[in-house]
Amino acid sequence: MARIACHHIVALPLKSSFVTRTSSICLPEISLSVSIRRRFSSKISMSLKAGIVGLPNVGKSTLFNAVVENGKAQAANFPFCTIEPNVGIVAVPDPRLQVLSNLCKSQRSVPASIEFVDIAGLVKGASQGEGLGNKFLSHIREVDSILQVVRCFEDDDIVHVNGKVDPKSDIDVINLELAFSDLDQIEKRIEKLKKSKSSNSQVKAKEEAEKSALEKIQATLMAGKPARSVALTDFEKESINHLCLLTMKPVIYVANVAESDLATPENNSYVKNVMELASELQSGIVTVSAQVESELSELPSEERVEFLTSLGVDESGLGNLIRATYNLLGLRTYFTSGEKETRAWTIHAGMTAPQAAGVIHSDFEKGFIRAETVAYNDFVAAGTLSAAREKGLLRSEGKEYVVQEGDVMLFRFNV
Repeated sequence: MARIACHHIVALPLKSSFVTRTSSICLPEISLSVSIRRRFSSKISMSLKAGIVGLPNVGKSTLFNAVVENGKAQAANFPFCTIEPNVGIVAVPDPRLQVLSNLCKSQRSVPASIEFVDIAGLVKGASQGEGLGNKFLSHIREVDSILQVVRCFEDDDIVHVNGKVDPKSDIDVINLELAFSDLDQIEKRIEKLKKSKSSNSQVKAKEEAEKSALEKIQATLMAGKPARSVALTDFEKESINHLCLLTMKPVIYVANVAESDLATPENNSYVKNVMELASELQSGIVTVSAQVESELSELPSEERVEFLTSLGVDESGLGNLIRATYNLLGLRTYFTSGEKETRAWTIHAGMTAPQAAGVIHSDFEKGFIRAETVAYNDFVAAGTLSAAREKGLLRSEGKEYVVQEGDVMLFRFNV
């Protein structure tokens, strides 16, 4: 007997955000192969992590405290005050969620979420254990994307670890340490693969693919480029996933500016340098003022708009950074909506209906029969699911259907 998917979810409130202004640099659309997408478990919505990294005193922990409601990082003018990673979960702003909730008269709305991890600062030589390098490198391997905070402001009261504000130098330090760590790991792995004596044809094929991929990446890193810039086959990508190479992770550079530069970051010479580097490294960039957001969070809600207007900024922009992260990781959102609740679900672009159902529960994917699907705009225009069905807007999709951004779905399954 077929059953309709139902679920019980705890809502995650969002009260924090930080001020941003997105630059003109376009974020790359990451094309993820099906084989790579499938390695993500059905808990993808709960495991999406963005690691906030940067040299000491660039505003990293101040930024973390600003974006995460329960952020407890000890932001202070001391290089290694954030010894263990601090973790906070925030909701993904999406106005479509409330629209659907109102139409379905849902008892509650549950947004998608993203986990921010504040990772301890590092210094030159981290790959050899300098500063808190070893802790930094182990924690950063666990995240899906890297938000590298870069200091783009002058302040004599906040000491720069290298003595002067130099975004290019700061970025180079971190990128070099990540590359050195990858090179060391790759060298050891290649030596191990050379000694392998497996007679299993499948194992040998995978090892050959891995060795081929690592040799390509090794040469690219030696040329000063990140591993993510290497063109690999799907099989090669899958063969090296277990290594969690640091320079394979997508990066967004977060240019942290002073209050006076927030409205016109393009006039800041430091930001211009970061924009150029981000373009060269095929990465994203978002401009923020962590200090402004820190001040903003202390104001009553009714005074925040006035404060932002006085700075020449239209709105507080947590959504900009989250959307940048979604784009960088190739993520999409679909919805389930009914009287009990309306919920946003995070999936990878290209996922099929059964895979999307598996994000809710593995049983939904195993026993998938079909998915009643309607596009968000069509659902809103119709007003109700029954009206969408009467107008022929509600479709019955099978196992091969690739879920689209904003689909409203009702899964039918049998286990």
